[in-house]
This record gives sequence, C-alpha cells and structure tokens, in this order.
Amino acid sequence: MTAPLDDSALDQLFRTARTYNGYTDQSVSTEQLHAIWDLMKMGPTSANMLPSRLVWCVSDEAKRKLAACCMEANATKILAAPVSVIIGMDLEFYELLPELFPHTDARSWFIGEGKEQFRRDSALRNSSLQGAYFIMAARALGLDTGPMSGFDNAAVDAAFFADKPNVKSNFISTLGHGDPSTIFDRSPRPGFDRFNTIG
Repeated sequence: MTAPLDDSALDQLFRTARTYNGYTDQSVSTEQLHAIWDLMKMGPTSANMLPSRLVWCVSDEAKRKLAACCMEANATKILAAPVSVIIGMDLEFYELLPELFPHTDARSWFIGEGKEQFRRDSALRNSSLQGAYFIMAARALGLDTGPMSGFDNAAVDAAFFADKPNVKSNFISTLGHGDPSTIFDRSPRPGFDRFNTIG
C-alpha cells in the first residue's frame, strides 16, 4: 500500500508551486533534462502511446528561433530562461505501438479511413497529459516551469519540425529555478463544491 506524501512534498508539487515568469541565473544541466524525461515518461497515456516529442531549447540560437514565433511578452520570457521547451505531439504515434504496447494490436485501432480526427484527438490529449507530467517532474526535481500558449503553432512547426511533418507543437514552457520577484499573488482556486459533482 502506498503511503500519502507528506505536506512538504505536496507543497512543492501543488500548494506552493507556481508558474514563473522569470528565473535566477542558476543553470539547468543536461542531466536534469534527462531526469525530467525519465520521470515524465512513467506517467500513464492511452495504450502507452507516449506521443509527446520534446525540443529542449538550451542554446541562445534555439531560444531566439523559438522566441521569433511568440508574442512579445512570451518571447522575452523565452530569451531570458535557462531552457525553453516545446512540447510537441507525433500524429503518427501509432507506428510505435507494436513496441510500446506489445501485448495486443493497438496500432490497428488508429489506422484506416475516417480515423484522422481520432488520431489527432488522441495525440493532443495524451501529449497534454505528458506536458503536465513534465511540469510535475520538474517540480519534483526542484525546478520551476512557465507553461504558455501565445505563439504561432504553424511557425513553430516550420522552424522546429520541418523534417518531421507528422509532429506538431502543442504548447511551450520555460524551465529553470524560479525567481519569486517575477510572480504575482496566486489567482483564486475555488472550493470543491463549486466545480465538482458527486453522482
């Protein structure tokens, strides 16, 4: 039986964790990027499809290329962050299902005429899940994130996935050690009864 996490862990993952607009000068290592992936890949996805494809923009050149695809406020954040990450989605994820979900023919669920929307919905839903796992893995490892929209998906796809037309961008995030001076007070989080129903 798994024991509940203690309050300090719950604070780090949820209650005191924040979305950061800026970061300290402390660097993020390649080993930390690998550690994030090694945690986030363990989160559940439908049929273990793992459709997310991440681009870790570490170099100034890569960050400038990404920033050029974003609204001005987000471009500034991307250029200043130690790392910026594109969470993409592989629309042909099903080609890897014989490897990733070998105990049944899951690939057949996604191929054939009329399955295009099902494939895209599945890729979007499950890469979004993996994007959430990315955020939680980063927090668990003592890092902070700044997930965002506010960019031109087509421009990002052309700049980073031109050689992989089956991969499309979902969302982007900055990554580093958050600077508390760059955030404002936490926005409201309503109680259970407002948004939940028990049937």
